[in-house]
Amino acid sequence: MLKEFKDFIMTGNVIDLAVAVILAGAVGMVVNGFVTDIMMPFVGHFSGGLDFADMKLVLDEAVVAADGTVTKPENAIMYGKWVNAIINLIVVGFVLFMIVKAYNKTKTPPPPPAPSGPSDNDLLTEIRDLLKK
Repeated sequence: MLKEFKDFIMTGNVIDLAVAVILAGAVGMVVNGFVTDIMMPFVGHFSGGLDFADMKLVLDEAVVAADGTVTKPENAIMYGKWVNAIINLIVVGFVLFMIVKAYNKTKTPPPPPAPSGPSDNDLLTEIRDLLKK
């Protein structure tokens, strides 16, 4: 059983998958950094400095005791975080689209297919016609 596991782990597919997962994590960090540190400040600027993460719909206000301690925390729907997640998704999707588009431009197109000759039926018909003469 140990030998089977070793053979399984050492196959090319598993190693390729491991490399792909590691690279995907690295690319994910780069894309997240781009979105968080570069794109979201632009979104905040064009939205008038609005930070969507703070937007919420309060269902129940927090109850604060006389000494200032919170006895019952606020119950709120944090829809602003969801809006931020949607903006992140759109920006990440666009960035990945641009990366894939640039990658596809670097690939060479496949060579055109070789011109095909006459079919077997065409050849047999030609032989028959020649034999008739």
